[in-house]
This record gives sequence, structure tokens and C-alpha cells, in this order.
Amino acid sequence: MPHYTLYGLNLVSNRAIAGLIPIPAQPTDLEIDLAGPTVAHPPNYLNRPHYTSSSHNEQGQPALRVWSNPQQTEFWFCYGDRTTFFLQQLPAKITAHWPPELTLEDTVTYLIGPVLAFWLRWQGVLCLHGSAVQLGGKAIAFIGPAGAGKSTTAALFAQAGYPVITDDVVVIHHPPGGNPQIIPGYPRLRLWQNSVQLLYGSPQALPRIVPTHPTWNKQYLDLTQAPYQFQTHPLPLGRIYCLGSRTDDRPTLKTLAASMALLHLTTQTSVHYLLTKTMRQQEFMALSALIQQTLCATLTTTQDCPDARDLITLIEGDLGTEIIVNGGAIAPI
Repeated sequence: MPHYTLYGLNLVSNRAIAGLIPIPAQPTDLEIDLAGPTVAHPPNYLNRPHYTSSSHNEQGQPALRVWSNPQQTEFWFCYGDRTTFFLQQLPAKITAHWPPELTLEDTVTYLIGPVLAFWLRWQGVLCLHGSAVQLGGKAIAFIGPAGAGKSTTAALFAQAGYPVITDDVVVIHHPPGGNPQIIPGYPRLRLWQNSVQLLYGSPQALPRIVPTHPTWNKQYLDLTQAPYQFQTHPLPLGRIYCLGSRTDDRPTLKTLAASMALLHLTTQTSVHYLLTKTMRQQEFMALSALIQQTLCATLTTTQDCPDARDLITLIEGDLGTEIIVNGGAIAPI
């Protein structure tokens, strides 16, 4: 059974997971059972509605429905395409099923994105919706809503020779009395076809994540292939950039006051729509502590950025200046 490390978790899986790098066997934090192409149903006792999405698929089914037991120690996810995940705390295990017309690759897309993000949030770990790169020995995070250009911005840095730490889920470990760190994700960047066209000159320049899917054409950049680099160890968090609207002019950035930074970050945490009241309380405390030690800024990128030099120069300049957060000096990176 292959073993992996992802988002700071030691995983063991009954099947190989594309995009993850196998590691030697070791004590595990979470077992993944990719059970196979069969339609599954929740146990009868998981009858407490937890979440139903407002969006629906072409068949009129909610994009996602989630149930839990009263103690909220088990959760059942059912996506609109009938892919399901059963999450258990004891033992720590996620079991996945998918309908015969779908594939393992379809299921893994959910697993290493929102499902594992929820698992981490369930355990009290802070996760932001974004991407992160290594610059000057520290982690720089780009966060924002879908379509804001987080992965595209990370890909621009990757093309310029900077290691990528994570995409989609930015996991932040903040030990009491210590400095926040970003934990590595998986060695891929997920890009929409228009971004692939922008970066590489052809919409077919990169392979599709799920080649057999009839409509979902997202592609990936393999960071294990030269000349790209993947950062495999945690790094201290240097900056958080909140991506805003794009411009036809040069990229710009503006430092956020602590109150505005908290507002921005609250709207861009991973799977925030699934959080319980306890999880939201944990999130507020974690974000409040985070902005005491980390500068946040809004970053406006350009609509068409064939040359990333302006953006990289802007951020390098920002990181090279001493800043003040809540009256305390933070040294330049």
C-alpha cells in the first residue's frame, strides 16, 4: 500500500494516487480507502443534514450534500455526480466510492482538494484558498476567489525558477509562541485552459487532469519535471497577497490594515461553507493570531502577463522593505 505525505499528513492508500510522491512506509495519520466504482449510500444513522449547496448540476442535483452523525465524528459527502466520501475520526479514515461512468482520477480531484481540506479544518488546522511559492527563503501566499489567478500567478513564478509550495489548499501551521509556516501540498499546479494558452502559447500545452472527462478540461503543470521546482519542506510565512481585480496597466499592491486583512482572509478560507460553529470559532482565533505576525496586502495583477518580471520585481521590492504590523517591526525577508 503506497504511503504519501500531503498537507502535513502521513497518508496510506490502498491505491496509487496520481500526482503524489510515494514515501517509505511510516506511521500514518489517515487511511485512504479508494473503494471503487460502485454507488454507495450513507449509513442509516448519518441522517443529520449538515450542508446542501445552492448550486445544482445539469440533472438538477445539488453539487454537494453532506450529512453527519449527531456527535459530528463522522461525515458523509455526496457530490452531484454521485461520488461519495465517508469521513471517520476513529479510526482516522476516508472511504471513497464513485459511479461506474467516472474514474479514479475524477475521485482524486475531490479528495486532494475539498475533502482533505475539510478533514484538516475538522482537526482545527487553518487552510486558505490559494497557492504559495518560495521567495527569499520564505513562503509567499496568493489567495482569492475562484478565477482570481492564484495558480496562474504561482505558475509565472515557477517559470521564473521559484519553487512552488502548494496549490489550491494553503495549509498554515502556527505553533503557540512560534512563527506561522506553510506546509507543502502536492507537486502540481492546476490551470484552466485560458491560463495554459497565456503561459505556454497553446491551450493543449499541458496534460488534462482527467483526460476522459467530457467537459472538465482543467490541466496540470508537473513540478517534478525540469526546469520546475517543488518545495518539499515547510517554510515560514513571509506575506499573504489577496488577489483583486485585474488591470491592463502594471501590477500594483497595497498593504492592508489588520482589520481589513482579517475581513479578506475570513472570506478566503478553505471550504468555509462546511464549517461548524466550533470550527468557525477556531478559524477566527487562528486568523486573528496570524495577522499579528504576517503582513497582508492586496495585489492587482495584469490581464495579460506574458512577462512576469514586473510582478516579480514588485513583490521582491515589497519583501525587501521593513514593515510594521500592529506596532511591532517585522524584519525584511
